[in-house]
Amino acid sequence: MVGLALAGVLWGWQGLAIVGILSILEISLSFDNAVINAGILRKMNAFWQKIFLTIGILIAVFGMRLVFPVVIVAITAKMGPIEAVNLAINDKPQYEHLVTGAHPAIAAFGGMFLLMIFLDFIFEERDYKWLAWLERPLGKLGKLDTLSVIISLVVLLVTAMTVATDVAHGGGDKSATVLLSGVAGLITYLVVGGISGYFEDKLEDADDADDAEDGAESAPAKKKNGTGAAVGLAGKAAFFMFLYLEVIDASFSFDGVIGAFAVTNDIFEMALGLGIGAMYIRSLTVFLVRKGTLDDYVYLEHGAHYAIGALAVILLITIKYEIHEVITGLIGVVLIALSFFSSVRKNRLEGKPGAGSASKSEVSSGV
Repeated sequence: MVGLALAGVLWGWQGLAIVGILSILEISLSFDNAVINAGILRKMNAFWQKIFLTIGILIAVFGMRLVFPVVIVAITAKMGPIEAVNLAINDKPQYEHLVTGAHPAIAAFGGMFLLMIFLDFIFEERDYKWLAWLERPLGKLGKLDTLSVIISLVVLLVTAMTVATDVAHGGGDKSATVLLSGVAGLITYLVVGGISGYFEDKLEDADDADDAEDGAESAPAKKKNGTGAAVGLAGKAAFFMFLYLEVIDASFSFDGVIGAFAVTNDIFEMALGLGIGAMYIRSLTVFLVRKGTLDDYVYLEHGAHYAIGALAVILLITIKYEIHEVITGLIGVVLIALSFFSSVRKNRLEGKPGAGSASKSEVSSGV
């Protein structure tokens, strides 16, 4: 409300409308991000959840929605940061042209990062299966540890080979750029995800040792999300999990930043509108964690991960072809809505008609 009021004071009714539209755009494009983030954030303790809402939101709003596009312009145009800021303020059409011209590299990086998240989810054996006919055989295939990486590299090679001279954003042959950026996205996922997973496994092993020594009753309380991950990560484990969350948020924000140019090329209106949406999504993430929504509606994570897979494919396709942001947003919303209704149906069949009607332990053990 403060952000919208500020927009009205600074830019009048037109600015208020633009910022409102951008906020809705960001929320619709990133709704699946809230569900994914909630699945990770619930593993962290209360302190790191607060960090996610404070320092994390500063990174999300000022870092990705304001600073990141300017940095892209500075790198693309080979100019200093001050020159890039002056360009963004005084020559908005050229600024927009340079940012959208960098889209192939941005889309390749974000697309590969998100694709790895989706593949690692779909190739893992889980207690709950939403689309059992698909997830059951894929879960068995996932016993091959490097399968996700192999498929991602094949997708990247095909994408780079098919990106010829007719590129939608910027023109010219972007094959090498797409290949390098895609590899960078893959490496980022493996490094950040691998380190956070290492510390998470270490903490889980310590908890298991406590269980064996003191008994299950005196051990720290844990929830299970189908992957055996414990709740209450702190220290190094939580720090790297926080970094992982920020990279996920960055990958989700790429399409929002690029799509915002369809509404305005004013960087301050863009930052405020997208920032309001980002804050809403982060608040929604914490709400989902504290209400235990992912435990009550067990297929929500599935729907969000399928939405991530769809977004990854869309990002790679947009390197060459234009796809309207409405389509991108609707796909995620539809998949999450379907997974929500499937969860409701499952709860009713098991005599658990809604969230809060059964305890979290009952839901998590009701396979």
